[in-house]
Amino acid sequence: MKQSNAKFNIGEVVRHRVFPFRGVVFDVDPEFANTEEWWNAIPAEIRPHKDQPFYHILAENEETEYVAYVSEQNLISDHSGTPLRNPQVTQIFDAQSAGRYRPKFNIAH
Repeated sequence: MKQSNAKFNIGEVVRHRVFPFRGVVFDVDPEFANTEEWWNAIPAEIRPHKDQPFYHILAENEETEYVAYVSEQNLISDHSGTPLRNPQVTQIFDAQSAGRYRPKFNIAH
């Protein structure tokens, strides 16, 4: 099995390479850990490899806020410094400088 190290950290703001959304990483899976149904819903020509980190992201686009699950190959760092408006961000993170977020220590699961 290939060992992967996550390129992005929890609290880092990222954007999708193809689709117009951005968000903050709140969890990382070392490799694909979603359902086969989810996997098969991705068109084959753009389906990413499973043996790479996948990120849980509090995401937003022009219209709405949501949770996204994205492969590392489809993410790039977002250095815009623009604050995120997803209301869950302030429940999980404290804002830091330069568009980064620090997890709050009192997260209840």
